[in-house]
Amino acid sequence: MSRKDAHAYAASLAATLMVAIVVFQAGDGTYGAVPADEIDGDEVLVIGEHDPWA
Repeated sequence: MSRKDAHAYAASLAATLMVAIVVFQAGDGTYGAVPADEIDGDEVLVIGEHDPWA
């Protein structure tokens, strides 16, 4: 997914689930979004975080 789509998806997911969502770039250049507690430091570059409580 594109970076723009990843941020839009993360914002929607954070608001729906009410959990912090991290947008990341994987080693192959693709972007994704997952709950913050699922990032374990694998080969990803954290781009941003969407926190519904902030």
